[in-house]
Amino acid sequence: MNKILKKIAYCIEIGKINKSSPHPPDMKGQDGTDELTLKAIELGISPNEILAKGLIVGMQRVGEKFRNNEIFLPDVLMAARSMTAGMEHLSPYFMSGDVKYKGKIVIGTVSGDLHDIGKKIVGMFFEGGGWDVIDLGVDVPAEKFINAIKEHKPHATGLSALLTTTMINMEKIAKQIKATHPEVKIIIGGAPVTKEFADKIGADAYSPDPQGALDLLNATCT
Repeated sequence: MNKILKKIAYCIEIGKINKSSPHPPDMKGQDGTDELTLKAIELGISPNEILAKGLIVGMQRVGEKFRNNEIFLPDVLMAARSMTAGMEHLSPYFMSGDVKYKGKIVIGTVSGDLHDIGKKIVGMFFEGGGWDVIDLGVDVPAEKFINAIKEHKPHATGLSALLTTTMINMEKIAKQIKATHPEVKIIIGGAPVTKEFADKIGADAYSPDPQGALDLLNATCT
């Protein structure tokens, strides 16, 4: 059983989605995360164990490699797609309560900013790390964040910005969230964002990479 979990983690690490996926070339025709996750369930391995010892381990390796510049954005995107293939099989168990999320996080790209890729990657890391992710999309105003917090009661909120011109909106949104929901942790990220800026606007945490954001979320909210 441990062997199949290691295979799942490895498939995520190298971005092997399923048997029909041509990537990577040396695994053409072999099972990917899709088939292996289903087999693990059929073998009677608990969904919690598949998540913790398969999917999460694989995404952690991807995050560490990306942080160390050993892999690049296309590799992370393939790994995220592979992880999503496995999560699709586990989703029914989350819905039934057989698998428990660590908590909820609401994420979104702040108003005025339409960049989505970075936020989506971070969201996939959160999901692969066992968090229930409510993604509000792009160009999200403060009101939409606040309404989502009221509805979903998350442990944290993730704010993303890629443009220096929208950092001012991030600051306004962060302050409005803190004014209405001081109990909710705020994690921010994006190319122009820094730790100093996070401190200035009253955010609880900042990370320059997705694995770091997941580490912060785990440390801050569990």
